[in-house]
Amino acid sequence: MKHGRKTKRFGRTDKVRTGFLRSLLNNLIIHERIMTTEARAKTIRPQIEKLVTIAKNNIDNRQLAIRKISAELGNQPDNARKLLSEITPRFENRNGGYTRILKVEPRQGDASPRAVIAFVE
Repeated sequence: MKHGRKTKRFGRTDKVRTGFLRSLLNNLIIHERIMTTEARAKTIRPQIEKLVTIAKNNIDNRQLAIRKISAELGNQPDNARKLLSEITPRFENRNGGYTRILKVEPRQGDASPRAVIAFVE
């Protein structure tokens, strides 16, 4: 039964799934847009939105924000700094909805629905 299961498992164990999702988050911060499957994009969207909110709320206490974000990203302080210094200032007057998911053509091999997740311009 699937009672109480709120997260997609992607056929992976807990630790592997955590690392997999962290790598997606890190790549999204580095490249600012990534192409992945629709399910993966929908899974990482709330996580990246929370990280941007943490960065916005702790702009005064920069070191605290870097520590919190870096812990979520798997100890990647450079990515946390980029999120804090380059990405977050764009959303100063925005109260949410920092990312956009655009559906694109299905994958060639297995026809899996794909999407591009990117930060809003």
